[in-house]
Amino acid sequence: MTFVTKEKFLSKEWFYSYTLIAIGSFILAAGFVYFIDPHKIVPGGVYGIGIVVKNMTSGAMGGGIKIPFLSEPLFQDGLGIGFVGLMLNIPLTIIGIKMLGPRFGVKTVVGFILTSIFIDFLDASFTGALVDDVLLSCVFGGVLIGFGLGLIFKSRATSGGSDIIAMILAKYTKMSLGILMIVVDSIIVLVGLLVFKDWKIPLYSWIVIYITGKVIDATLQGVSYDKALFIISDKYEEIQNKIINDLKRGGTLLHGTGMFKGLDKKIIFTNVSRREQAILKDFIKEVDPYAFMTVINANEVLGNGFKSIQEED
Repeated sequence: MTFVTKEKFLSKEWFYSYTLIAIGSFILAAGFVYFIDPHKIVPGGVYGIGIVVKNMTSGAMGGGIKIPFLSEPLFQDGLGIGFVGLMLNIPLTIIGIKMLGPRFGVKTVVGFILTSIFIDFLDASFTGALVDDVLLSCVFGGVLIGFGLGLIFKSRATSGGSDIIAMILAKYTKMSLGILMIVVDSIIVLVGLLVFKDWKIPLYSWIVIYITGKVIDATLQGVSYDKALFIISDKYEEIQNKIINDLKRGGTLLHGTGMFKGLDKKIIFTNVSRREQAILKDFIKEVDPYAFMTVINANEVLGNGFKSIQEED
């Protein structure tokens, strides 16, 4: 998988991609600053390491670094999460390019630089926790981090950090990238346990990691209530007419052979909305109670009657 794209400079696609990166980076930063960091949650990644380092260096930075347009000094509570993330992302990206090739384009670099800047500037202008309840903070923090990362991924950039480590390990092991990312993030979570010596930290952290993953998927795929149906029935012509004439949907008629008796079967494949699926199920129940229907949740349906495939970037 490559994340190097060839969008023309200052084109509509270029502005769209970098707008997604900027918005996604800000939302990601807000999730860490307002919900995750105040409760010392360590949800993996380089910014999870940043939270650990910030708390380890708390009190060692004197009065911090004064920035003219900020009301509070920078790094007064320890090394900034964004700063630590940036210091880790730069060498990891260089190593990744050397070992994996040019998979990490300018957009990935812009993404983690913006995220680091947003995290430390928001942290300098905000103290305390936005929500005192830790579980509620995990939920909203996970949602914001997942949504921010989802926007960055939609621009065909990566978040760097532990993603790069997992990609390097995947090259030299037979483990899948998804499993390796879980392993890498879990190791970082356990580092948080060793530093903070509180078993609640990894438990809350894994909640954030889980929610983040689900929100990333929803952001990339969209929230869809469409259904994919496979229907096997001797009354396939009546069902076909119902789909075409009443539901105004199309479909594909497949030819199959039954495994039990070896008889020829007609299989209808179609995509419908959740409401249309209920209508069709009631109809099939009437015309052929012995029909066989498989209903699959369709994450995304592109084409005539649904979202146009041309809308995909």
